[in-house]
Amino acid sequence: MQEGTAIVVSPLIALMKNQVDALRALSDQEGIAHVLNSSLNKTEVKQVKSDISNGITKLLYVAPESLTKEEYVDFLQAQTISFVAIDEAHCISEWGHDFRPEYRNLRAIIQRIGDNIPIIGLTATATPKVQEDILKNLGMSDANTFKASFNRPNLYYEIRPKTKNVDTDITRFVKGHEGKSGIIYCLSRKRVEELAQILQVNGLNAVPYHAGLDAKTRVKHQDMFLMEDADIVVATIAFGMGIDKPDVRFVIHNDIPKSIESYYQETGRAGRDGGEGHCLAYYSYKDIEKLEKFMSGKPVAEQEIGHALLQEVVGFAETSMSRRKFILHYFGEEFDNETGEGGDMDDNMRYPKKKEEAKEQAKMLLDVVNQTNEQYKSKEVVNVLIGKANAMIKSHRTDQISVFGCGKDKDDSYWMALLRQLLVAGFLKKDIETYGVIKLTDEGKAFLQNPESFMMTEDHSFKEANDDSIIISQKGGGAVADENLFKLLKAELKKTADKLSLPPFVIFQEPSLEDMALKYPITIEELSNVHGVGDGKAKKYGKPFVKLINQYVADNDIERPDDFVVKSTGSNSANKLYIIQNVDRKLPLTDIADSKGLEMPELIKEMEAIVFSGTKLNISYWIDEILDDEQQEEIHEYFLEAESDKIEDALEEFDGDYDHEELRLYRLKFISEVGN
Repeated sequence: MQEGTAIVVSPLIALMKNQVDALRALSDQEGIAHVLNSSLNKTEVKQVKSDISNGITKLLYVAPESLTKEEYVDFLQAQTISFVAIDEAHCISEWGHDFRPEYRNLRAIIQRIGDNIPIIGLTATATPKVQEDILKNLGMSDANTFKASFNRPNLYYEIRPKTKNVDTDITRFVKGHEGKSGIIYCLSRKRVEELAQILQVNGLNAVPYHAGLDAKTRVKHQDMFLMEDADIVVATIAFGMGIDKPDVRFVIHNDIPKSIESYYQETGRAGRDGGEGHCLAYYSYKDIEKLEKFMSGKPVAEQEIGHALLQEVVGFAETSMSRRKFILHYFGEEFDNETGEGGDMDDNMRYPKKKEEAKEQAKMLLDVVNQTNEQYKSKEVVNVLIGKANAMIKSHRTDQISVFGCGKDKDDSYWMALLRQLLVAGFLKKDIETYGVIKLTDEGKAFLQNPESFMMTEDHSFKEANDDSIIISQKGGGAVADENLFKLLKAELKKTADKLSLPPFVIFQEPSLEDMALKYPITIEELSNVHGVGDGKAKKYGKPFVKLINQYVADNDIERPDDFVVKSTGSNSANKLYIIQNVDRKLPLTDIADSKGLEMPELIKEMEAIVFSGTKLNISYWIDEILDDEQQEEIHEYFLEAESDKIEDALEEFDGDYDHEELRLYRLKFISEVGN
């Protein structure tokens, strides 16, 4: 409608491209919208300039860096510019989660292009402090501000502790949403690859996406997701900026993000069509410590801001109050759980912890903030309450005052929980300029004068979530879960073995039976996930076992665990493939071991894992090198008759004729040929 070209400043090339494509699709003029950034060659730049000069281009997308180039500034000075829009305007503020220094100079650059060009700033994630900063930096303090609510009522927020079983948990969650679109965010490329592979192995339609993939693969995977050829994309946070898929049904954070803004932006990719959106994040304090380490090389001011942003994430994860209320308070918006839309849409509201009266404790905490002259951040306030003197507290002589240690009957996590709830309730505020120093508000001062009831809930404790001792070993060899079933399976194994004239261990080894008695597999597919079974063996020998377990489960009303369906790719899956391929090529085993940096016993162990789970490995070529025909026949006879395949028994039987290694290798050949 206005004469001239509007300039849109945007931080990401992918974003600009998406928007220009969308605009061109609406117009019969190719030149209606253009990008001007480092990805263009000379001819393309010339075309852009000519379309602007001829009044064809209405929207010109530029990166802030391009606007600093003399030749572009000179060119734009001579054109009619209708207005400048600054997209992702939170990048201007160093208090934002995604500060870009080149954004700080935009005001000066725009003034060089023309005097009275109207400016509009746009962002979806800005805290009150960042909003104020944007207005100040762009010199538009009297501008109209339009704010929609930050509330997304259709999103359900959930935090789970991150344990060793996170793969199982994620796989089970995704299986429960089979056929629906979802994004899973991970911090590292390595984790993206690993998790995508685990989901694929478990029959789920997932693709990886990260900056380490070549551009062609990235575009292909993004398109597969958009066109619904893939349900799930496992990605680093580089993914999703330009994604406008309306029906993403879940967003999972394998690693917790480094700010509430990032979390809000990434979870905001779910449920854009107004339908359900489940936002699940896994949290462990170890991950927070990892993120803190990443920051250690940065300038001090940047580190301080980074730590302040991270502490908000910790608060969000550990709080037991309404998560929605917490997020909206962070963005400067009031929310009432009783009347607000989506009030019960998070794990804390759906499964609330009980509340208790904390009037006295609230008064004590506010008093400590008051008595210490409002000079401490949350951590120090809590230290004063529990009477923990560190260097900072001593330097201010706070350990000498009467309130020092007044709350030592409760632990630090209790006080931290109360402090967070007093912040959200509006009795305290964080002073951002000083990186999070806690101050009293007028309401807080009034409460001190005239205390009234304050109900609080204790935070979640994620400490036990890091206790690794509670995980049951998946390797068998421990106590048997169901003794009766184990005995029945053993009898079935003997029966099958006799029928096939095979030693029982050739069919299934004992750890496999133990695992069956733990997991109750009732289909061939489930049986193939049992330790040491694999597809080959399950199909070849599994029928009677599955039938028996099925009957047993029905007769005894057994609740089957539903978590064993998750296959792991195993850290050595690459080794596995390498060994199988090179044994096929009849490469000497010593060479295979050397090239993978393994000792011979380690290689044999890897080969046993392959063979015992039903895959054939033809190592006759190697056995022929180390044992003659007669020796091979003698060991073969022994294993055919043997009660068990224990190497110790064989060593005793042969009384020093063969060493440990020779017997283990021959056992591999025997099981591979006879059983697999």
